[in-house]
Amino acid sequence: MTPNIHYDNREIEGERIEFPKHAIYFLGPNVTFRRCTLVFSVAARWLHLLSGKLIDCTIQAKSELTTLPWATMNLRGCRFKGRFAGNDFGFRQDLDDSSRSGRIEDCDFTDARLDGCRFFNCDMSSIRLPRWPCFTFMDPRGHAVELGRCEWPGRFGNLIERLATIPEGTVAVTWHAPTVAERMDTTGEELRAALERAPGIFM
Repeated sequence: MTPNIHYDNREIEGERIEFPKHAIYFLGPNVTFRRCTLVFSVAARWLHLLSGKLIDCTIQAKSELTTLPWATMNLRGCRFKGRFAGNDFGFRQDLDDSSRSGRIEDCDFTDARLDGCRFFNCDMSSIRLPRWPCFTFMDPRGHAVELGRCEWPGRFGNLIERLATIPEGTVAVTWHAPTVAERMDTTGEELRAALERAPGIFM
C-alpha cells in the first residue's frame, strides 16, 4: 500500500527534504519551508500542494515535474532547478479559492528548464527567467494580435493562436525551444529567427 506523507501545520527550517517515489505527499495546509532544499523525485500526480509558504528555498526536480499547479503556494526568494513542464505559478482568480491564495516573487529559474509553464498575477520584474533555449512570451494576451501577424515556421502558428484564449491574469508563458520545435514541425534555429522579430519575447 502506498504511504501518505503529510507536511502540515508546522514550520521547517534549514533542512534538506527528499520526496522519493513510492509515496503520496501532501504539502499543507499551513506549512512553511524556510531556507530548505526540496528534492522531488516523485511524479507530480503523487504530489499535492494544498497551501503553504516556501521562503528562500531551493526546489529541485530530479525528473521532469509535469502539470503541477503551484497556485496554492506562496513562493518567495526560491531557486528552481531541473525540468518543469506545464507548471503554473502565482494566484489564479479563475479557479477555486485555494488557487487564489498563492503568490510568487523574487524567484530564480535561471537553472531550470521550463516548457509550457505559466505565470499568473505576479510582477515578472522580480522573476529571473531562463534564457535560450528557453523563451518567454511576456504579456501574451496583450501581444496576441501582434504575434498573430508574424510569420512562424512549421505549425508554431497554432500555438500562437492559443495565446488569445489563455486565462486572464496570465502575465508570461515560458517554453523550451527544442521541445516545442519538435512538436511543431520546425527547428530551434528557425524558431529563434522568428522569435527575434516578434514583440514581447524574452530569451
